[in-house]
Formats: sequence, C-alpha cells, structure tokens
Amino acid sequence: MPDPQKILATIRKATELMRSTPGRSGSVIALDDADEVMVVGDLHGNLPAFRQALTIAALDRHPRRHLVLQELVHEINKNDDDRPDRSHRLVDLVSALKCRYSQRVHLILGNHELSELTGRIIGKDGHTLNRRFRQGMELAYGARTQDVYEAYLVLFAALPLAVRTPNRVFVCHTLPDARYLEALDLALLQADHWPEEAMKRGGTIYALTWGRDNTPETADRFAAMVDADWFITGHQPCDEGFRQVSHRQIIIDGTNPYPAYCLFPALGAVTIESLLESTHILDVLASS
Repeated sequence: MPDPQKILATIRKATELMRSTPGRSGSVIALDDADEVMVVGDLHGNLPAFRQALTIAALDRHPRRHLVLQELVHEINKNDDDRPDRSHRLVDLVSALKCRYSQRVHLILGNHELSELTGRIIGKDGHTLNRRFRQGMELAYGARTQDVYEAYLVLFAALPLAVRTPNRVFVCHTLPDARYLEALDLALLQADHWPEEAMKRGGTIYALTWGRDNTPETADRFAAMVDADWFITGHQPCDEGFRQVSHRQIIIDGTNPYPAYCLFPALGAVTIESLLESTHILDVLASS
C-alpha cells in the first residue's frame, strides 16, 4: 500500500503549483515560453501509455518543451472490466510530475474529473465508473481513502480548462456543442474558481468539457470566441488513435489499442496538416 501521507503531501503541493503555473490567467495557461508542446490523449488510467509518453517527452533533455495531459481517471478496461480501477495511480504520478516540472507539466480538466467534482455518475458498458474509481482507491488507501479523495477533488477544482500557444493552437478537452455557444460565459475562462451552476448540465464548464460537436461551423464560431485558429482536443474515442474532424480540429485518444500524442512547435506558423503530421501513436509495448 502506498504511504497515504506522502501521497497527500504530493497532491496538495501539485494543487498549489497548478494554480501558480507561470502564464496562467484564470483558467487558461499561455505557453509563451514554450518551444514545443506535447499533448497526450485521454489516458483513463493507461499507465503504459503514460510511461511511453514520458520517454518521448524527455522533459529533462528539452527544457523548453511542455507536456499537456488530460482525463486521468476512470480506467477503461476494454478487455478486462472485472479488474479494479487503478486510475488513481495516474493522479498520484502526474501530481509528482507536476512537482518536479512545475512550469512545464499541465493537466487540463476533463468531463470525468468534472463528474467527480459534481457527483455526476458516468456509466459505461453497464459499469458505474465513479464507483469503480472509489473501490480502486479503497484497495490502495484503506482508511485514508476519504482524505485522499478529498485532496483529489481540490486538485481537480484547480485544473485549467485550456492551454494556448503563441502560434494560436488552443488545447482543450473538447469544443462546446453549438446549442451552448450563445450562452457561454467566457468570463469564466478568466476566473480562478467556477460557480456550481456553471459545472451543471448546460453550464459553461459543463459545455467546455462534455461537448461532441465536430462541425466546421462550430469550430469557426468557437475559434473566434477564444481567439484561436487550431484545436487539439480529446474526449471522443478514436479507434484509430486520432483523427481530423474539421479544418481546425484534431481529436486524440490516449486509450488502447492506439494511444496517441501530438508533438508540435509552439512558435512559427502551423497548419492543420502540419499538426496532423505531428500526431503519432504511442508504442505501449515498448513501455509495458
């Protein structure tokens, strides 16, 4: 069993660092000091993919490279649903990574972390993911489970909604559905804390993490709203690992069998074609 007291100290320190990340204004981080950015798809507890991503990122050898992660919790065991959910391990590891590379590791809010914050149940293939997540924690932390879980919630509430690069790439979990665009309160992008109503169905934070609208028209409208040209998102599963869904947006997935990442320059002009060429599949066999 991991030492809960050490885990708690790491999570709390990572929470402080999330809020104090250089370039952060409200809920968006501007990566003005980056030469390169590596974005990994939704991991959902995929520890081998995370390990391989760290190898490729090589943050110790690339001091101006930033790593953006998303959707750590709620393990998706496509071939072994009876196994306990151990995705809490990724929360602990990413917290430790944030403590080590405080300025260059970023975890953006996804709908699964939001579901834990709001108590919204997510079911998949007949399983309640929230309950499985809690059961996995109980196996690891025993009597200290509630303490660790509460620390997770504080961490999740401190996560940014997006990061942006100097060359106008906007990395967020997903794009809002068109029906929510008119009601979006973009002031929340500049807020450090979000009201409860904004996190409920139909609210701005909900819309920014749950949307599945891939139409070019929605991408154009949202790009104008957030002053960006290109989007790299997660949220939607990709059997092939990643796909281009519009002239502005690429979706990447971090789950098996083809977890993906995009490693692109943060400076100089990019196009949707160059971003697509910068997107690759992780070799999970090499890290297992």
